[in-house]
Amino acid sequence: MRKRFAARLRFLAFLIGMFTLAVSASFAQTEVTGFWKTIDDETGKAKSVIALYVHKDILYGRILLTYKEDGVTVKDDIYRQQTRSPFLKGNPPFCGLDIIWDMKWDEKAKRWKGGTIMDPGNDVNKKPKTYGCEIWREGSDLTVRGKIAFLGRNQTWKPFDPKEFPAGFTVPDTSTFTPVIPERE
Repeated sequence: MRKRFAARLRFLAFLIGMFTLAVSASFAQTEVTGFWKTIDDETGKAKSVIALYVHKDILYGRILLTYKEDGVTVKDDIYRQQTRSPFLKGNPPFCGLDIIWDMKWDEKAKRWKGGTIMDPGNDVNKKPKTYGCEIWREGSDLTVRGKIAFLGRNQTWKPFDPKEFPAGFTVPDTSTFTPVIPERE
């Protein structure tokens, strides 16, 4: 009788452990997914809104809208796509561009690692640059680290509530996003 009880107890502990792992992996994906406001390091004003989304257990980030220099007025968005990158293959619009790709969850480090982040440059003279990337939560903010080898720089992204999108803006369903990795000319 005791052996049977001990076996059932071990089995129950195993099931609880598996459930905890599943919830942990799911939480790791959802704790960074959603909408984030990027902040200009020099001015402290909003630059863009990025959607972080998971596709086949890999984290990606897509530009949804950009702001004018005042950090309040919307310059462009995924529905208008007025500004394009002449330095990327196909001259894609900035809004709708995936700028983060191939990020994998590192359970030991408790962060997304191993992927790439791209500074998309601009439409005049600043060419895009790519860096290694790590992403993790710090409180309600997101820390995004771009790096080359062991040198890097952190940027803090702020949570963006979908209610903050401009009037008439249809909030995209990120579960329908399919990654498109940009290529340089």
